[in-house]
Amino acid sequence: MTALEIADIVGIISFAISGFLIAVHMKLDILGIFISAFLTAFGGGMIRDVIANKTPYIFTNNLPILLVLGTLVLAVIFKLHKIPDLEGKTAFVITDTIGLASFAISGALIAMKADFNFIGIVLLSLLTAIGGGTLRDVVINRIPAVLISDFYGAIAIIISFVIIATDYFYEINKVTLLAIFIFGIVLRLVAYYRKWHLPTLS
Repeated sequence: MTALEIADIVGIISFAISGFLIAVHMKLDILGIFISAFLTAFGGGMIRDVIANKTPYIFTNNLPILLVLGTLVLAVIFKLHKIPDLEGKTAFVITDTIGLASFAISGALIAMKADFNFIGIVLLSLLTAIGGGTLRDVVINRIPAVLISDFYGAIAIIISFVIIATDYFYEINKVTLLAIFIFGIVLRLVAYYRKWHLPTLS
């Protein structure tokens, strides 16, 4: 299994849980929960693949669909929907963070494979990481997290910078990608719990 496939699988599972938790928090019905989970898990990857002139992964492989369905079943079995104030809980923050880091990495890898330039790599990494959550938030009438939340989009940009630098000065392999993945998670959690924000105009 390639590093890209691993990043996609981890991202899909994590964002499926994130989408599930948001849907429950918003008191959506069963269909709404499925739409929220599927948009969050697949939206960024579909945007990435279309921009990179690839057929979206979920249209050619059954595994992503099965991963989301299995994740939703397990979420219900373990009664994640019973947790009050889901968005402030560790389960939501961690799964959303893992999805963000995973898809930021996969977006950068796809862009590099397609010979995108520096800006292309950074933008595709960002769009892959935030695309699904943004589509979900628009559909359920929430302000997208990337516009207001805790250094959120900046994490994906920083991850893409680190990947570009690693490729230039060293090499991209599973070990270095794991290190970047862990770095991204730690940075996001520190930013979240220390309430880091980008400056705003007042």
